[in-house]
Amino acid sequence: MEEPPPAPAPFRSGESPELSAALAALYLRDPDLKQARAVAGALPDRTRPPGLKTLMKLIVDQQVSLASAAAIWKRVEAGTTPFTPAQFLTLDEAALKAMGLSRPKMRYMRALCSDIHDGTLPLDQLPEMSDGDAMAALTTVKGIGRWTAEVYLLFALNRPDIFPSGDLALQVAAQDLKGLPDRPSEKAMREMAEQWKPHRGVAARLLWRYYGVVRRRADPVSVD
Repeated sequence: MEEPPPAPAPFRSGESPELSAALAALYLRDPDLKQARAVAGALPDRTRPPGLKTLMKLIVDQQVSLASAAAIWKRVEAGTTPFTPAQFLTLDEAALKAMGLSRPKMRYMRALCSDIHDGTLPLDQLPEMSDGDAMAALTTVKGIGRWTAEVYLLFALNRPDIFPSGDLALQVAAQDLKGLPDRPSEKAMREMAEQWKPHRGVAARLLWRYYGVVRRRADPVSVD
């Protein structure tokens, strides 16, 4: 029986020796990234703890402002004690609506909790899975699409070569950095990122920070 591919070694987020080595390799493949680094400054540590809370928060974060997501998440955390799949599944629609959850997000979060609770999603086994297997396991859950799964792998499992090519901010960052007339499509971003292997996760972190500085005029050395 063929052994499944192993999980990549976790990559420490934020400023680290691993980051410096990965950036040096990226600059050789794409000198534009060196310019992005000069603008972006220090990269923040965006590591999130693996598990139910991070996945639930990613669902809350979908398609709402940061401020709205933070307010909703605060109510979800406070109203789910203990914070377990079984406990969340006991909450009725009125309770979830009072937290600020839309009906689609109620369905998605219930689906996630149900799949974890009955073992359909082996959440504790994801760190040992390959990128492809972990992505496949996550995206079988209703409401968890490719972007959510990729962000979870990148920041909760610290996978080094994940690049969410469908992310709007990454597309805009690439457009600005490369001086492109139009925002690149998801397909174009995926093709562009091929040259950044096996450090696409670092390229993503760098471009997100670059986007934040260029588009919001943030302090380039800030880690907020």
